[in-house]
Amino acid sequence: MNKALNLPNLLALFRIALAPLMLWFLIDRDSAIFSTWHPSWLDYFAGLIFVIASVTDFFDGFIARKWNQMTKLGAIIDPLADKMLMLAGFLGLMVIDRASAWAVFLILSREFFITGLRVMAIGEGKDVAASMAGKIKTVVQMIAIGFLIMNWPFATELLWIAVVLTLYSGYEYTRDYFTN
Repeated sequence: MNKALNLPNLLALFRIALAPLMLWFLIDRDSAIFSTWHPSWLDYFAGLIFVIASVTDFFDGFIARKWNQMTKLGAIIDPLADKMLMLAGFLGLMVIDRASAWAVFLILSREFFITGLRVMAIGEGKDVAASMAGKIKTVVQMIAIGFLIMNWPFATELLWIAVVLTLYSGYEYTRDYFTN
């Protein structure tokens, strides 16, 4: 079997496949397929898909480190899968008017900028490992998306906390890139 097609990479590919499926449940609420469904069921399915995808994010990294299955392909598709999942979640929530366009803009702008910065750093041979602030912001973003999908109390406040943490971790990456 191809060494790059290991379990962690298959989990990341699975997460990539789940992102558009979740987006479909969030934004195609008026389609004929869902015409007899109560909107809360669409939330439940989108939420379930998001939880499954989020759990694969934890396990692909854990397994890759534990079983020494880190690959160049994994270094590319794992962050891509994360970004696709977040993009699907935030855009879907914005379309159904549960997430502020400003919050989504700030988060996605930071993600694109830092992804570009990380590509430059890799080209220069610099370390691009995720910082603790970056890991915390990812967890808070995931919790915020889950709360927003389920339309739970304090979801909007969690989204804005995620924005602050996202911008702060972006500042850290930028500072570290230019000082190291």
